[in-house]
Amino acid sequence: MSGQRIALITGANKGLGLEIARQLGTLGAVVVLGCRDAGRGRAAAGDLAAAGITAVPLLLDVTDQATITAAAKDIDGRFGRLDVLVNNAGVTGGFFGPPSGATPGDLSAVYDTNVHGVLAVTNAMLPLLRRSPAARIVNLSSAAGSLALNADPDGGFADYNQVTYQSSKTALNFLTLAYAKELRGTAIKVNSANPGYTATDLNGHRGTRTAAQGARIAVRLATLGPDGPTGTNQDENGPVPW
Repeated sequence: MSGQRIALITGANKGLGLEIARQLGTLGAVVVLGCRDAGRGRAAAGDLAAAGITAVPLLLDVTDQATITAAAKDIDGRFGRLDVLVNNAGVTGGFFGPPSGATPGDLSAVYDTNVHGVLAVTNAMLPLLRRSPAARIVNLSSAAGSLALNADPDGGFADYNQVTYQSSKTALNFLTLAYAKELRGTAIKVNSANPGYTATDLNGHRGTRTAAQGARIAVRLATLGPDGPTGTNQDENGPVPW
């Protein structure tokens, strides 16, 4: 497996995570499916294996440091490095009212996965990513977290004001920038991927894009060449304003 990319995708047993794993696997990567439910992870790996993809299920709950630490140790023992990290696991939370009605607990319920979990997983995997000749980190974000787009009174988010989820993606975008700044001068590239309004469990499958369509930008950023960008926020059409 020395010539194959080793790619870890969090939240990989369904939806966008599974499709990102499928597309990376089709390109020849060994895909490590980070899943908080071991049974669902094994089932997803079996489905990918049936399509000729090398898939490894791995217990990983991004809100549980013990599983994160154990996952990093497992990847180290199996492969000795990590070439791609896709921080895909995410939640919307249960609060959908105005900001004035939210509580710190409502915010924490979303941030624990969408922000704290990304930082915890990235930090645990960074020593393995540094061993790769050209590692890529991709954070699954959303245009709904763009300050510029939300500030436009005539834009598409003028009447959308989900403070917990949207602010978590804004914070995630800063994590992308912060890691890109720290890793300047290395071969590691860090970018945010915006899949668009994709039909997944996250939105009750109301999205207008398929998982296959939504996964494309994450896969492109995960496979950037040496001249590719870092510290950017992108969808299929190019940069998305912060």
